[in-house]
Amino acid sequence: MTADTNTRLNEVDLDAVGGLVKAIQVDPAKAQTTWAAHVTWKGAFGSEARIRNFSPTPSDEPATLGGGDSAPNPVEQLLAALGNCLAVGYAANATIAGIRIDSLRVDLKGNLDLRVFLGLAEGHAGFESVTATVRIDSDAAPEQLAELHAKVVGSSPVGHTVRNVVPLDIVLA
Repeated sequence: MTADTNTRLNEVDLDAVGGLVKAIQVDPAKAQTTWAAHVTWKGAFGSEARIRNFSPTPSDEPATLGGGDSAPNPVEQLLAALGNCLAVGYAANATIAGIRIDSLRVDLKGNLDLRVFLGLAEGHAGFESVTATVRIDSDAAPEQLAELHAKVVGSSPVGHTVRNVVPLDIVLA
């Protein structure tokens, strides 16, 4: 079953998504987008990110790392970004496939060795591994959910960014 673009399923605006798909089919250049965040240090280990016109997103380190523990730290925010991207993927792809989602939860955890960050060793400072466990409550058949899962994992922008080597240029201006 495929959802009709005039139907609202899972609270997804299929008209907006369908309009974007059509616009990109007509002009593939419209698929190329640039996203931005602007981060300002606020003192100690605190900072805030400004994204579009939203309220600032704070960041801080836990007290055990010398921070004030006033907000999630950057690696927690990275996990949250991946989970949020997966949730969008499930909502969009389930809706297009006509699958109703009653509830969706993505639990993420990452293993990180702090020695490189703390200057005690050299090597990889990032996550050694990340695990995302997805729980979907739906009346869809297990085969449909497996197909949905494969589609989401295969098309997640944040998932692909974390999984693959991406050119990164950090410039001191």
